[in-house]
Order: sequence, then structure tokens, then C-alpha cells
Amino acid sequence: MQVNLKPARCVMDLRTPHGVNLTVLLSNSVSPLPFLSVSAVKFEDCQHSREVGFVSNDPNFSVRPDGTVYAEQEVANLSEPVQFMVTARGLHDLHIWETTVKLALAGHPHPSALTKVTKEDEFRNTKTQRHNHCIDSYSLQSKRQKRDWVIPPINVPENSRGPFPHMLVRIRSDQDKDVGIRYSITGAGADQPPSGIYNIDPISGNMFVTQPLDREERASFHLRAHAVDMNGNQVENPIDLYIYVIDMNDNRPEFQNQVYNGSVAEGSKPGSSVMQVTATDSDDSTTANGMVRYRILSQTPHSPIPNMFTINSETGDIVTVAAGLDREKVSQYTIIVQATDMEGNLNFGLSNTATALISITDINDNPPELTVRTFSGEVPENKVNVVVTNLTVVDRDQPHSPNWNAVYRIVSGDPSGHFTIRTNPITNEGMLTVVKPVDFEMNRAFMLTVVVSNQAHLASGIQSSLQSTAGVTISVQDVNEPPVFPVNPKTIRFEEGVPAGTTLTVFAAQDPDHFIHQTVRYSKLSDPANWLKINRTNGQITTMALLDRESMYVKNNVYEATFLAFDNGSPQASGTGTLQIYLIDVNDNAPVLIPREAQVCERARPNSRINITASDADADPNVGPFVFELPSFPASVRRNWTISRLSGDYAQLRLRIPYLEAAVYEIPIIVSDSGNPPLSNRSVIRVKVCPCDDNGDCSATGAVAAAGLGTGAIIAILICIIILLSMVLLFVVWMKRREKERQAKPLLIDPEDDVRDNILKYDEEGGGEEDQDYDLSQLQQPESLDHIVNKPAGVRRVDERPVIAESQYPVRPSLPHPGDIGDFINDGLRAADNDPTAPPYDSLLVFDYEGSGSTAGSVSSLNSISSGDQDYDYLNDWGPRFKKLADLYGGGDDD
Repeated sequence: MQVNLKPARCVMDLRTPHGVNLTVLLSNSVSPLPFLSVSAVKFEDCQHSREVGFVSNDPNFSVRPDGTVYAEQEVANLSEPVQFMVTARGLHDLHIWETTVKLALAGHPHPSALTKVTKEDEFRNTKTQRHNHCIDSYSLQSKRQKRDWVIPPINVPENSRGPFPHMLVRIRSDQDKDVGIRYSITGAGADQPPSGIYNIDPISGNMFVTQPLDREERASFHLRAHAVDMNGNQVENPIDLYIYVIDMNDNRPEFQNQVYNGSVAEGSKPGSSVMQVTATDSDDSTTANGMVRYRILSQTPHSPIPNMFTINSETGDIVTVAAGLDREKVSQYTIIVQATDMEGNLNFGLSNTATALISITDINDNPPELTVRTFSGEVPENKVNVVVTNLTVVDRDQPHSPNWNAVYRIVSGDPSGHFTIRTNPITNEGMLTVVKPVDFEMNRAFMLTVVVSNQAHLASGIQSSLQSTAGVTISVQDVNEPPVFPVNPKTIRFEEGVPAGTTLTVFAAQDPDHFIHQTVRYSKLSDPANWLKINRTNGQITTMALLDRESMYVKNNVYEATFLAFDNGSPQASGTGTLQIYLIDVNDNAPVLIPREAQVCERARPNSRINITASDADADPNVGPFVFELPSFPASVRRNWTISRLSGDYAQLRLRIPYLEAAVYEIPIIVSDSGNPPLSNRSVIRVKVCPCDDNGDCSATGAVAAAGLGTGAIIAILICIIILLSMVLLFVVWMKRREKERQAKPLLIDPEDDVRDNILKYDEEGGGEEDQDYDLSQLQQPESLDHIVNKPAGVRRVDERPVIAESQYPVRPSLPHPGDIGDFINDGLRAADNDPTAPPYDSLLVFDYEGSGSTAGSVSSLNSISSGDQDYDYLNDWGPRFKKLADLYGGGDDD
């Protein structure tokens, strides 16, 4: 289908014959195949000379230069109409025109064409962000089925200043001449959130936008227009309204980070990648509003040139543009990067800046250099882990990195490996250390050659410095060395049993100090068995006792002793040597019978036998095989017992007779070893003969009898146990009885505190006339108290009555209750303790002063004759101490 596009008026426009939309009906049997031609759109402008290119916003469909629309790939489902936009762009200018194409399968419902869509806005040519929209009034020309109606997308610029509401389009049905029509719109932006942005006049069909739009919040709206009669019946099928918000440049580019960190190696070639900065713009990225371009505003420092870096204006990649990066001169650059939209147009675009910190990473382009050509040091002989000298080095690379860390090597002068060089991780110095003792008598000095390098290899093209090599002169200091035993430990072999005084060997030491004449002396340091002695001057070893291989101090036939050799140098030095004596065994120990005790049944049985063997402290060949035999005396031994040989080390003892009375028998056995000459030993084995059960085991009674305890001994043991238990029982009964007696007669008070009817003895009667030599005037009360009142503060006489108010003592009630007696006494005691006028103990007391008055009641009312009205029965409740008074005064009728 070929379609020619001609505007209603001579303007540059892109249209279908139906206004601004192209609806194509496809076969219902197949889906569009790839490269299948669907339709064709032809563009004509007023001058008939404009060249344009077509672009579809649907990747499934494309438009050829001749206007043919085709499918790029197979479309599986077209049950719903497909709508996409076709844009025409001028090839030699910046003008853009748009139209909409709809595809639907034949036989499927598709938009009706019986409605009329009229654009009320007059034609206006708007150049905004390189877009030129040519819009004119139009009406639907029906060359299709009736009742199809299509409205092209409506473009509304964002951030419009109004006035609002602003009319966008008018929707009208051609049936409004016959019936009353009511129009409405639905969808997001109308009756759904965000609601109220769009509304429609229900009578005229004019649709309005009510407020400014923001494309960054919502870029498009999809509404549906409805036409119903006055009864609510649908008059037309709903129509889709697509509203696109036209972008305005109202957002600056924003960098993802305000500060970017990057790095590049020093010495990098021009074009080396450093880092990338990225800025985003919320505006439409398909328009100049969202197209960001980058540039470098400044570089700090300007060394070696002000423009060491450049940036890709579109991608934001920063690369080097010049050689000469040197970390040792400049370790970091600060770059200010600017991002501008409108494709970098500084006049119309919006800009923003960010900082890029570029660190220059180190490479090993500086070899280490020793500070001097020759180092020197000295070391005492025979010392290890001693630092001889420190080798100092200079390296300008990054400290504490493999390019800076020094590695030292000794290349000559130390064939025996006496020295090594360790690197100080903090100072990078080389510590020349002795790891193998040096001997002054062998080498008095060393001349070493050392080379220093880095852990990392030098960078390409960098040569080692001549100052990376140096010489080291080491002087060895002579010290007094201890005597050394040439053979240490020294081993000798001797037979055991060597008598005392035997010379074993000469264990002499040598003094390594050849250039100093010194005398060596010897002493014994360790001799566990005290068998040996050493000559003090020549180191001759002699025995002081017999050498016994079987001694506890001999381990694996070897006896060890340690000796000390010391010189007369200053300071004195000493060395130790160990002498190992391997003792050869001789047959000096007779075998010993094992076991020493056994038991058999009193009646001979096949399994009633005793296996015997022997142990010998000697070593092979002075041990087994052993010979076991019974002696000929006493004769009863061979008559009752017999021995049979089992092997070289074992034999078997058993009864010769069928029955032997239960008892303990001591059977002598002669055991001989295999030494040359052999040694024999007469050993005794105690055999318990006892009655046995069916299993061949001794019964309990038989075992006791065999142990030698008769019936009388057993009875005596039982009697002793019974007597001991009886004594324990009697002691327990006596203790319980004594406890009951104590509890039966308890005392009310302690007898020592009971003073009733007791004669109290006082051991002191006081002094005689000779003890009365004292001043009696101290007992007299002074006539006046002025000397006391006017007496200054300080020490007072303890017998002086204080000039203060006297304490008030409690008054006893006339008829006290028996329970008040204790309270009355306690109150009086408490008042006396707190009375400051009462004199302390061991002081002179004032006897001629009675006080100002008595706290007791008047006694003038007392009468010797009782009136009979007083009731003294309460005295009976005061206890046994008041019983006598109760009998005298409370007798009542008994009187």
C-alpha cells in the first residue's frame, strides 16, 4: 500500500492520508515475517527538494529510505494493535517530523474512523532543542471503515508557564448531531494517580492540561477517551490518547562522585588510560538536553607541562597526552573536570564540576645506592648473631615498597659462610651479622664485597648504579678461648670388674690460643657412681672402685662421666668433655629363680604344674639357657617333686606322688646359667599345696590351711575381734548415760555465780596504819565552789563534783508491778552510767556531800504498825528471793 503525504497547507509535515496516523490491516492467517513489506509512507514538502531519513521507534519495524515499512523480525502476536512512531529527519539540516503508524490484524477490532479529531491550535513553527514540529489543523478523511477513530500522539512541553487549563485537543463524534454525547477520559493523569492533570469538557470534547508537566517525573501518559449518550450507553469505541512530554533543558549534569581517584604509573607513554569520570543528566538523553560533554578546566601542578592529561568529551576517559610523569617530582595531580549538557554548548548548556585526583604510582626506576664505597667493622672470635656493621643505602623510590626494599648479597670474601646481611625493615639498612663463629687463629680479617638491589626488578631501560657495590673490611678480635677436647665425647671399652687404681685413658684438652702460652688444668665435673678420678695436670683417668655393668648408673652398657678443662687466662675459660666407658659384661651374677611362690593341688592333676624360669643381670652369652635341678638333700624333695625342661629358659615343677598333704613347702632348686665358667644359685620356691575344686582351683578353706593358719589361730582371731567390738559398745553406752545425767538436773544459774547462803572470802583486808599516810583535807568539801568555777580549762581533779545540773534518776512507783522491777533496775543503771557527776573508779570520793535532794519519796508517812489496808500479795510473784517478805506481810488470814 503506497501512501502520499500532502499537508492541508503547504508546510513541512509528515502524514498519512488520514491526517497523522496510518492504520494497516494485516492478514489474520499469518504474522508479519522478517523483511515483509507492510506499508509505505511518502514524504513531500513544499519545495519538493528536501531529503529526509526515516526512523522507527519500534525495533521490530523499520522504514526504508523510500518510505516502505517492513518487519525486522517475526512478530508472534498481533492480537492487539501495534502502534509505533516514525520520525523523519532532514539530512542537511536539524528539522524533525513525526507521525504514528498502527498495525492490526484484519477481522480484529481496531479504532473506529467515524469520529473527527481537530487540532484547534494554529500552525506554529517551533524550534526547540533541534526539533521543528510543523502542526496544522486537520480532519479525518474517511478512506477506511466507518467508526474507526485514531488520534495521533500529543506532544506537550514540560515546565509550561500556562495559562492553565491549556487546551490540547478536541474530541467529537459525528453522531453528536443526532444524540446528545458526553465525553470523558480515563487513565493515569485523569481519574487515576496522578489524577487531575488532564480533564475534558464533557459536552464540547475539549481536553485540557491543568498544570505544568515535568518529564523527569513522568515522560508520557496513556489515556482513553470515551463517548456515551445521555443514558450512559456507549456511542463510540474508546480511543487511546498518547501524550508525550517534550523535554526542556532544566537539569544540570550530576557527577556520580564529587571526587574521583585514579592512578597511572610514572613514565607512562602518551595515551595511557588513567581513569574515567561519569556524569548523568536527568533530561532526555536522546536530545541535546541530556547529551553531556566533558572537558578539563585546570591541572595542578603544572609540572612538567600544564596539559599532561586530556579527557574524552563523550566518554569521560582521562588519558595522558605527554611523557614525563615522575613520581619522585610530582606524586599527585589534581584535575578539575567540567560536564556540560547541550552537547557541550557553553552558551546554552548547564554545567557542573568534579575533582579528579590522579596518583602517580611508583616504578623501580631508581636503583639503590650505598652511601660509601667501603664499610668497616670488627667482631670478637667465636661469637654469633653479632652485628658487625650497618650498610646504609639511599633509594628514591616509594618507601616500604618492593621498589624500595633493599636486598643485600655477599658476592666474595666469605667462602665459608661466616656472615650474612639482613635488611632492617624500617631503615632499609643492611645489618652485616655473624652466623658462623670466626677464629682469630685462622682468619684475623675478612675483605667482603657486597651488592645491593631491590626486591622488584629495575624498570625496563634502567641500569644498575656503580654505587650499588661496596667493600666491607672486618677485623677479628682475639679472645681467651676455652680448652677444647679433641675427641668429645671420647669412648673407651673395658671389662667390668676392673679393680681400683686401674688407668683407663688420658683425657687431655688443647688450648686453641696458639699465640698465648697458657696452662691447662683438669677437674671432675660429673661422676654419678664416683668410680673415677682425673689427674689435675695431665688428664689421666684412673678408677677408684670396681666398674659394675649392672649398676643403675650404667645405661645400655655405657657409663658417662664429665670432666672440666680450664686455663689460667684472664678471664679464665673452661671447656667440658664427656668420657663414655663401654663396659664389657663378665659372668659375675648368678641367675635368680622366678617365681618365688606358687600353689598346686594336693592331688596330682594334669594341669597342676608350676612353670618356672630365671633372671640374670648379666648379658648374653652369660645368661640362658638355664639348667634347673633339684638338690639331692633333703631326700624328700626329689621323692615328692620332679622338674622337667620346657625350653632353654623355662622348666616345669610338679608333684611326683599322687597326693601330698596340704601345707606350705619350701623347695630348693639349683639354677645354673650358660656363662664360662657357669654360675649356679640355690633358690627356694614356696609352694602352697591345697585342696582344689573341680576346676583345679584352691578352695578358701584349703587356701587358709595351706597358708599355715590352724583352727586354733582362727578362733583366737575371732575372739579378739569380739572383745574389741564389746569395748567400743560399752564406751558408747557410758557416754550416752553421762549425757542423760547432765540433762536431768539442769542448774538455773552457774554455781560460781550463786551467792545464796555462801561465805564470801576476800583475800585482801587492806593496809594497816602505815597505809593511812595521806592528806585528809582532800576529803573535805570546800566552803565555796568559786575556785572550781573560775578554774581554767585543762586537767581537773577527778574528785571534784562538776558544776552542772545533776542527773535525774527514775522514781519508783508506789505500787510497782512485779514485771517493772527489772525495768526499774535497768533504768537506774543506765542513768548512773551516763551521770557525769558520778566519780570514776579508783579515785578519791567525796563523802560529806549528799546532794541537793533525794529522788526517793518521803519516809515520814511510814508507820511501824500496818493499818491492814495494804495488799502485799504481789510479793508472791517476785520469786524466791522475796518469799520471806511475802510470808511476813502477805500472810492474810494465816496471821
